[in-house]
Amino acid sequence: MPPPEGEPVVLKPAELGTTWTDADGGTLTLKQDGTFVADKVCVAVGWYDGLTWSGTGTWEQGSHKEQSFVGVTFDAAHSVDAYHPQSVERQPTFYAALRQGKVLKLWVAVGDPDNDCPHCILTSPAS
Repeated sequence: MPPPEGEPVVLKPAELGTTWTDADGGTLTLKQDGTFVADKVCVAVGWYDGLTWSGTGTWEQGSHKEQSFVGVTFDAAHSVDAYHPQSVERQPTFYAALRQGKVLKLWVAVGDPDNDCPHCILTSPAS
């Protein structure tokens, strides 16, 4: 699938430090101190699609000339597979930043790219 609509954007930490919401109402609140709180937010881990995680952790911002990236790492491991609940994951999820009009987006591709899985897209009003 192509990336979601929007133009790559470099965001300031103050623009990132807000609550981001996914299409199913999951939230990711990035705090200015580098921590976050997530409530059933979409994440991308390997080939798995449809994963939502809740919990706390830390986040970091990275960027190049044209686009910011946000890496979130949960404090606690989460199951990635309902059939193998002992499988756990603590690797960070990396979201890329976009701007579409007055809406800011953080997004990451989810699942097997051959299956056209929908992207994980988080939105926040632009300041």
